[in-house]
Amino acid sequence: MSEKLQAAATPPVERSTVWRAAGAGFVGSLVEWYDYYIYGTAAALVFSKLFFTNADPTTGLIASFATFGVGFLARPLGGIVAGHFGDKVGRKRVLVITLMIMGLSTVGIGLLPGYEQIGIWAPILLVVLRLLQGFAVGGEWGGAAVMVVEYAPLKHRGFFGGLPQAGNVGGLLLATGVFAVVSLLPADQFEAWGWRVPFLLSFVLIFVGLYIRARIVETPAFRQIQDDSEEVQKLPVAAAFRGYWRTILLATGAAATLFSASYVAITYVISYATTQAGLPAASVLSGVALAAAVAFIAWPAAAALSDRVGRKPVMLTGALLILLLAFPFFWLVDTGSLGLTWIAIVLLYGIAVGMIAGVLPAFFSELFDTSVRFTGVSIAYQVPAVLIGGFTPVIATWLVSVNDGNPWAVSVFLVAISTLSLLCIALVREPRGADLDRVETDAARRARR
Repeated sequence: MSEKLQAAATPPVERSTVWRAAGAGFVGSLVEWYDYYIYGTAAALVFSKLFFTNADPTTGLIASFATFGVGFLARPLGGIVAGHFGDKVGRKRVLVITLMIMGLSTVGIGLLPGYEQIGIWAPILLVVLRLLQGFAVGGEWGGAAVMVVEYAPLKHRGFFGGLPQAGNVGGLLLATGVFAVVSLLPADQFEAWGWRVPFLLSFVLIFVGLYIRARIVETPAFRQIQDDSEEVQKLPVAAAFRGYWRTILLATGAAATLFSASYVAITYVISYATTQAGLPAASVLSGVALAAAVAFIAWPAAAALSDRVGRKPVMLTGALLILLLAFPFFWLVDTGSLGLTWIAIVLLYGIAVGMIAGVLPAFFSELFDTSVRFTGVSIAYQVPAVLIGGFTPVIATWLVSVNDGNPWAVSVFLVAISTLSLLCIALVREPRGADLDRVETDAARRARR
């Protein structure tokens, strides 16, 4: 580490600047995740009928969910590319670009003709646009998390890091709310044009997000290493794996149950509750919206709690709750009771998942040094997103279909993933209070590892 960086300390940041950075992270995340979640909802409700009309209903639904999963394939690549430039030229520039890519690809989906109009090109273009969505969000999460946490005061990193996660939930709430409204249209109108409205609304949200994000300056921690070019990594991804491979593996496992539980609770449940439990789609969407409203408060609260008791205790509790809810979740949905279904979604997504999701931005950011932080955080988050989250609805649909509508195998899947996460969280070091200004040499990383 250079003498310059050893002697320097990041100067205190004004409270108003911290809140402005948090606001930029929140709004940008809200816009990006709104775009991302409306795709999952549309995949559950309408894409199988519009883009896979030559398949039977079950095959069409699996193909529709597969396009949802395809977007996850691009997320690690987006995380690596965004992390590379985020650790070399700055967090802010990358976050502006990811927002633009996400918004334009979402509007493109809203304008895309169906299979009956352009044939095989319809699903092909849908997959291309979904890949762009995945690429953009792959860079968004890590960038927003790092930017806000690097600005946050030491004693409140968890809370401020949880605000972009509230933006994530806000995006889900907005997406579900818009879809709940348009799904009230007559079925023929909804399938003809109503489903496109949520996608086209993204055009307006892009400008709001870009305006707010463009007003934020680079984080103090990154500006500090920018002043010393020797501390800027030539290839951040190589440096991250060279010095933090064990940390990346454990962090990846720690986040795994977040993705399996989330996409069962807010994506697959829409299809399962309507086809297996006979509940109206609009009512199930209302339950997802209720869970998002609870999560909007509960996730930052869990993040704030981690500032007091540590990151690991809160996350371990969340993973354990997911494990305990794996079977009761479907028992409640299978009753056919709308109220019990809502309770199931709120408990799994709003509470249990939130105890991991709210804490992750601070937890991950404190594990890596400044020169590889964007890259390390992005990889640790996006790898389980593609390995676990993206194809969870496909896996769940298949498991239920081969078990004659019985969801027991999906519950076993949730138990297995949450057990993995419990083990990984227990093995990682407690990162609360770590020095975010540190820039370690390769030798120091190897010694610490």
